[in-house]
Amino acid sequence: MMRRALLAALAAAAPVWLPADEPASVPLGLDEAVSRALLVSARLGELASLERAADAGRRGARAQRLPLLDLGASYYRNSDVPELAIISPGPPPSRLTVFPNIPDTYRAHAALSQPLYTGGRVSGSIDAAESQHQAAGLERETGVQDLVLETKTAFWGLVRARENERVLAEAVAAYESHLKDARNRLELGMAARNEVLAVQVERDRAELNRLSAHNSAELANADLVRLVDLAPGSRITPISEASAVLPPGSDVEALVAQATQARPELKALRSRRGALEANVKIARSDRLPQASLAGGYDYANPNPRILPLVAAWNGTWSVGVNIGISVFDGGRTSAAVAEAQARVEAVRHQLDDLERHVRLEVTGRRLDLETAIAALSVAQRNLEAAHENVKVAQDRYREGLIPSSELLDAETAQLAAGLDQTTAVSEVELAAARLNRSLGQ
Repeated sequence: MMRRALLAALAAAAPVWLPADEPASVPLGLDEAVSRALLVSARLGELASLERAADAGRRGARAQRLPLLDLGASYYRNSDVPELAIISPGPPPSRLTVFPNIPDTYRAHAALSQPLYTGGRVSGSIDAAESQHQAAGLERETGVQDLVLETKTAFWGLVRARENERVLAEAVAAYESHLKDARNRLELGMAARNEVLAVQVERDRAELNRLSAHNSAELANADLVRLVDLAPGSRITPISEASAVLPPGSDVEALVAQATQARPELKALRSRRGALEANVKIARSDRLPQASLAGGYDYANPNPRILPLVAAWNGTWSVGVNIGISVFDGGRTSAAVAEAQARVEAVRHQLDDLERHVRLEVTGRRLDLETAIAALSVAQRNLEAAHENVKVAQDRYREGLIPSSELLDAETAQLAAGLDQTTAVSEVELAAARLNRSLGQ
């Protein structure tokens, strides 16, 4: 029968558990739920940290263009050594100490270096870091959109679960009334015992399904509590009205073009491709000359650049240009360039595949929303018809024209129509949320 099929469809394989004390209700609207989820999400915190790390990497890459200044100081205590001296004959003889015994050595050093030409290595590093930073920001935006969809899904799932629980509770109450009426009819000899037993069985099945619906609502509540980070055991009362409509200008090709430009996943992948292209430039720079400007100043006691050595503070400086080129590296540079180019090609293929997937996803989500809106209209008309059928069945039952089983069938059909409408409303909202997500909104 239809009511048995409906009750079987609503049954869920979950343990029955009812809390001893009903927790306090926490009213929560959809917008507030999304705002709280965005505020407390650990995943978004992780992505924000990765974005900050990418920003630090970008600053580090830019710093490669700036000069490096190193400062240092040292002190050494040396063992005693024989002095080296030159004695010149002649009246009178003279003595020149070339290498004196100076046990204490002090040195202060400053060095400055500035890259002049790196073959594109520095500019490539900056481009790669910029692209990585952009990708990290876009991945955080992707996380935001995913979390918004997840929160909306959980919210409307709770709305549907709570409504199912309420409707099934009303069904149990209706079965209780029919069971009482059937027992009264049995005592008056107006009904057979099997009719009472049939109503009792249907009532027990409805109670089992109510308990199952309760557990499903508890699980949906726990999921939303997790997302908005409420205290464990909080009972959320969702407060929101359905408002989903087809987006204006909902031509599929226009929506696909909008998604292609707006989806953060596509933007992030394009940025990753840019970073890999910069890595090709970095790898090729090893084939080109490297030039840098270097300068230094030493203030030492004794200063080894001044002979003969004397135990006194003296300063010396140096300025020069370093130029170098790798003539042969055994194929390391060629292999690095080939690897970087292959990674760029891989991301290009991945980007092409994702763009095709986005087209399919947008098309499907657009059709899903159209279907959901049409299904809601059908469900509303079906509920109106079910209400009228119950009224007619109740009148005919009171007049004794139909048995209680037919009235139960009419009421079960009304129950099914109510559940269908609840499901249709939530499906419209979820379809709209999924379409918005596919459009990068």
